[in-house]
Amino acid sequence: MSQQGKTIAHSRVVLSTVMGPQDTNLHGNVHGGVIMKMVDEAGALAASRHARMPVVTIVIDSMTFLEPIRVGNLVTCTAELTWVGRTSIEVRVEVKAENPMTGTETTTNSAYLVYVALSPEGRPAPVTPLVYTTDEERRRADQAEQRQALRKQRRSEEGL
Repeated sequence: MSQQGKTIAHSRVVLSTVMGPQDTNLHGNVHGGVIMKMVDEAGALAASRHARMPVVTIVIDSMTFLEPIRVGNLVTCTAELTWVGRTSIEVRVEVKAENPMTGTETTTNSAYLVYVALSPEGRPAPVTPLVYTTDEERRRADQAEQRQALRKQRRSEEGL
């Protein structure tokens, strides 16, 4: 990879898991927390792949559950970077549930997460820039910069 940056494709992660009875809530659907954990794991892997160092989650933007996920569904989380700051990395994770018997696939969630890369001393560490190769990637990066500006504004208003 170039010292000037890495592409989004370089760090993309796809994680898939079949949901079992241990993953369900009292309604028989998969726990939202199980899905949130998968989303965070996929996002952290993508961020770590880019940074080539450990990362920690600092923000999970809203996650809306659009459709229920059922026992036996194959759940796939696709994580890809949208933006990189000096030490922080935003990742978009899309969740799909597939009924392996019918092949029906449904997008159930998406979320944006922000991670900070850590040095061996546990301090925020600079990361390689992100290289955008398509107009869609540049559009998502512009949107990510707007989200990051809103996050900073919120922290400032909250006195953090």
